[in-house]
Amino acid sequence: METVKEKAHSKIRVQRRKKILTTLKQQKYLYLMSLPFVAWVLVFNYFPLWGWTMAFQNFRPGLSFFEQEWVGLQHFIELFQDNRFYLVLRNTLAMSIMGLIVGFTMPILFAVLLNEVRHMVFKRTVQTVSYLPHFVSWVVVAGIVTKMLSIDGGIVNQLLMAFGFVDQPVQFMAKGEWFWVIVTLSDLWKEMGWNSIIFLAAMAGIDPQLYEAAKVDGASRWRQIWHITLPGIRPTILVILILSIGHLMAIGFEKQFLLGNPLVVDYSEVLDLYALNYGLGLGRYSYGTAIGIFNSVVCIILLFLANGIFKRFTNQSVM
Repeated sequence: METVKEKAHSKIRVQRRKKILTTLKQQKYLYLMSLPFVAWVLVFNYFPLWGWTMAFQNFRPGLSFFEQEWVGLQHFIELFQDNRFYLVLRNTLAMSIMGLIVGFTMPILFAVLLNEVRHMVFKRTVQTVSYLPHFVSWVVVAGIVTKMLSIDGGIVNQLLMAFGFVDQPVQFMAKGEWFWVIVTLSDLWKEMGWNSIIFLAAMAGIDPQLYEAAKVDGASRWRQIWHITLPGIRPTILVILILSIGHLMAIGFEKQFLLGNPLVVDYSEVLDLYALNYGLGLGRYSYGTAIGIFNSVVCIILLFLANGIFKRFTNQSVM
């Protein structure tokens, strides 16, 4: 009896191997095409993880790996005892949450409204114009925003004074309490059109017969949006939301670096900029690496937490 079972299992294993080999042979060109991308991910995403060991050393350039002094969690202890770190963390969370709320909802609303446009020439023109800011460098965007908000001929101050909202120009770029709003709106203008592409693509996959049936039943345009369009893109919305929450702390530093100035530094400095200033600016490479590890670990925790919550209550997940 055992011999028969062993033969059956052996036959199944042989069939599986043949199936795998057949699949590899049939799709060999697809696998070959994917190799450069796999190599790119390994080189730029996984191999650099070796550098995390610097966070547990007093890293000194010029010394080999075995000559470095190991200090354990000393840099993490210094990080959590630094009052500046909590100020920077506040700025990062504030701008991240504001960017998530505004930068996530507005592209959906823009895509829904654009999807309702029936004049194709106008629709394509609006799409093209809305995509263009994505390809503009943040250096250029920061220059445009600074010029628009300046007290010397800035269009925003001119309009506010023309309509009587203020008596004299407002120094927007010198007020820390305005910095978060300026960054959020600047990022919205730059990325809203580009971020709406995926939602427009999801809407294009909705069966047109659903809209025709809704029209027959007397549903208005608003009812069609609420009961067909939004439920149709719901899986896409949830996946993008989960990924956005996972990247909540990884907001970069370009916007803050270019739009900030010494007058608003207590509101403009974020974790990535903090790591840049302390890690490279002061030569504290180990301390900068510790900041980066903290940022990455929090992002991973947020990703798994958001994924678990949405999977439990909506049966939608990215993993």
